[in-house]
Amino acid sequence: MLLAIQNTMLAKAYKIYSRPFELNIVGVRANSTEPNRFDDTINVFYKNNAGDWQYHQFPATTDPGTFWLRNLMNPQGTAIVKHGQYIGSHGIGMHRGKYLALTQRRPITVIRDYNRDAVLDFNNGKEQTGIFGVNIHHASVNGTTKYVEKYSAGCQVFANIADFNLFMQLAQRHKTMYGNDFTYTLIDERALVREAKKN
Repeated sequence: MLLAIQNTMLAKAYKIYSRPFELNIVGVRANSTEPNRFDDTINVFYKNNAGDWQYHQFPATTDPGTFWLRNLMNPQGTAIVKHGQYIGSHGIGMHRGKYLALTQRRPITVIRDYNRDAVLDFNNGKEQTGIFGVNIHHASVNGTTKYVEKYSAGCQVFANIADFNLFMQLAQRHKTMYGNDFTYTLIDERALVREAKKN
């Protein structure tokens, strides 16, 4: 999986960070339009002091939950992050004033799903670029969360609290070494498959 992600990023001319413990944070959106499931992954990879890649894959959602698809927080529609690489988009900060997470600091592009049908619309919505509070945070504070529900209105959300805690430890080390600047990349699973077949 790591090689497929790296090959895809190279094919798209995305930046790959290679200094020791400098994080590459890559969401992979599953080939599914079924909402409310933690069926995506957040992938984190970095080089250690010996120059070897270290890789973690965490169950997550890159899509909003059913609640926010039906109950729009924004009249123009619920935010679904568009595939792409967002350089320096996030930094460690307080998620809704409650706990440390990666919070959005620079513009990203979202697609507004506005028809309230609880089905994810990746192609039909209106694109917007800006700062929308699209954070990278956890779901429940206990164990693994099964359904997304209110945990994401467009945020990128870890299903498991222990996974998130490990992620934040890695992020704190990155911050200490390189500053409070994190790039988030989101890739479609179908793009990964195509790249894997080519190589």
